[in-house]
Amino acid sequence: MGLEFEKTQAPFADGVMCLGALTPKRWAKRAVTRNLIKRQIHHVSKAFEPRLPATAYVVRLRASFDPETFLSASSAPLKQCVRDELTQLFDKVLLP
Repeated sequence: MGLEFEKTQAPFADGVMCLGALTPKRWAKRAVTRNLIKRQIHHVSKAFEPRLPATAYVVRLRASFDPETFLSASSAPLKQCVRDELTQLFDKVLLP
């Protein structure tokens, strides 16, 4: 998978955490998969919110999923894979 943060100056989020989730059709063909990923992004971010710096975040899907590994567009293994990668991602930006 390929979720990552890119550090840029937030033009409007001063002291407030804002989150955007981008899941392009290019990387997740089925709407059910894109929606699953967005739900996981928002769910995992809620758990990390108290420890994250208050600013704007955009989480963007940057690679596709292997359809042979994840046969169902909304499978439990896919949910767990997305959640694990998001946890690693949010761990990178935690406050010390």
